[in-house]
Amino acid sequence: MTRVVFLLVPELHLLDLAGPAQVFSTAADQGLRYELAFVAEREDVPTAQGVPLKASVELPSLTAGDLIVVPGWRAPALRDTGRLQARTLAWLRAHHTAGGTVASVCAGADALGRAGLLDGRRCTTHHDVQDELARRYPKATVVRDVLYVLDGTVVTSAGIASGIDLALHLVAVRHGPGAAARIARQMVVYARRNGDERQASAMLRHRAHVSDAVHRAQDLIDARFADRLALSDLAAAIGLSERTLTRRFAASTGLTPLRYQQELRTERAEHLITQGATVEAAARAVGFQDARMLRRLRSRGASASA
Repeated sequence: MTRVVFLLVPELHLLDLAGPAQVFSTAADQGLRYELAFVAEREDVPTAQGVPLKASVELPSLTAGDLIVVPGWRAPALRDTGRLQARTLAWLRAHHTAGGTVASVCAGADALGRAGLLDGRRCTTHHDVQDELARRYPKATVVRDVLYVLDGTVVTSAGIASGIDLALHLVAVRHGPGAAARIARQMVVYARRNGDERQASAMLRHRAHVSDAVHRAQDLIDARFADRLALSDLAAAIGLSERTLTRRFAASTGLTPLRYQQELRTERAEHLITQGATVEAAARAVGFQDARMLRRLRSRGASASA
């Protein structure tokens, strides 16, 4: 069970909180093991939109696998807003020191900065306060005009709706792109990647369409990309003929179902290789019988990006 603890600061923006909370709540509804908690320095927490919230005042003990998220607050300026006590900042710092992940939405990055977690790191925040964040934490590198930035176990996002993108990415890292895609579909949002990185995920590149049948086919391929998937079985599961599925899939994604599966396999294999796996081991792990096909697809991808 992963605990996701939201640290609520007075005058917080509801969407900064609700967006990521909805992602992890939907993940839990879909069988992933997440438990949400909400803490604050005072039980009653006013919000920028006027809806009062209640939270626990007990700061829980966490494990390295747990996550702390600091939603942003109304901040025409960072200075003199979003105050937090020294013990709360020490709790943030201790969780990070123990190997845990800390994340922020919008002005929440300032809380991480006050905890000393931005020094020497790349980070981002809402465009209205980017300059001030850079001045307040000169040892940090503020990345501008991106959705979110990951630097080790410190994750910051630009604000408001980008907290959804950040949370979907964290789910994808832990459970794979298929899980993130299913949650995005349930929430009726478009899963995006960070603006300063290559759009590396095939799932994300090829999900910007409105064909429900193709989305359902992609869900099946995402979940079983390492298995042998016969086109006839895939079409039967969707309730279409093989020819109709292939035609609709190509019209929506620009790929055949097989080519889409190969892209998923290749990208997963690339990740395994960067983590130290041999090409042969990575090929077997993603469903190739040997490394020859993986090498061929990697070569094709390198030529296309050259």
